[in-house]
Amino acid sequence: MDENEWLADRFEEYRPHLRAVAYRMLGSLTDADDAVQDTWLRVTRADASQVENLGGWLTTILARICLNMLRARTTRREESLDGHIPDPLISPEGASQPEEEALLADSVSLALLVVLDTLSPAERLAFVLHDMFQLPFEEIAPMVGRSPQAARQLASRARRRVKSADIPAPDPDLARQRQVVDAFFRAARGGDFDGLVALLDPNVVLRSDFGTRRPAATKITHGAAAVASQALLGAVPGAELHPASVNGAAGVVITVRGRPFAVMGFTVADDKIIEIDAIADPDRVQRIAADVLGDE
Repeated sequence: MDENEWLADRFEEYRPHLRAVAYRMLGSLTDADDAVQDTWLRVTRADASQVENLGGWLTTILARICLNMLRARTTRREESLDGHIPDPLISPEGASQPEEEALLADSVSLALLVVLDTLSPAERLAFVLHDMFQLPFEEIAPMVGRSPQAARQLASRARRRVKSADIPAPDPDLARQRQVVDAFFRAARGGDFDGLVALLDPNVVLRSDFGTRRPAATKITHGAAAVASQALLGAVPGAELHPASVNGAAGVVITVRGRPFAVMGFTVADDKIIEIDAIADPDRVQRIAADVLGDE
């Protein structure tokens, strides 16, 4: 086996780890895959013969690529992040693959990705690499052009932001989650306002992301009564529900007359819905829910 074949084989061994890092950094599997591919292209142009820690070297290259992508995204983005939902990982219920399980290790919920999106690029890198992947600050510091102490402070600020968000822990019983989600849609379709309120936590949060085509419709709704009203108003005649796993939790992909309409992810705890994340951009739904929609 020559050096190029050896390097290609080793890179494939590290690919799941690199995708997991990139997904947490970027909140988009498409962008994560682009970052991993760019990492491979850079590796092929570099001399790896003297590298002692291949995994650390690959992670460093990937992290810098992700950092540049985040900075470019921040520069381009003029609209508010309010209501924006990162790309979830969606699969048919009960059909998750080993690759997806690796990506979702450590419970990477949509709620966490939403909070990570509020961090600066450098804070996000420091937090993801140190708190999620246990990289020492001595290795993180050169990536952000800071001292190890400054890198530690970046991670500390990010950690405070994450903790203050009080991200809810979902019920570990997926069957119970599904029962609550199914009851939610039965109540919405039946026009049962009181039934909806009974299923919702008093402080429930609904994020509705309609994408760049309808930015004015993107919003965050708080409180059981307001979310129940929104659910009744948002009921679409002829909608078909496709049960799905959304970042490891109960959710649905919704089609109308066979066309993609929305993805909804739910955070359920103690038989109450705490958060709902709804993406209602048909083009985006088609892309992120392809495994559920198939050829529809």
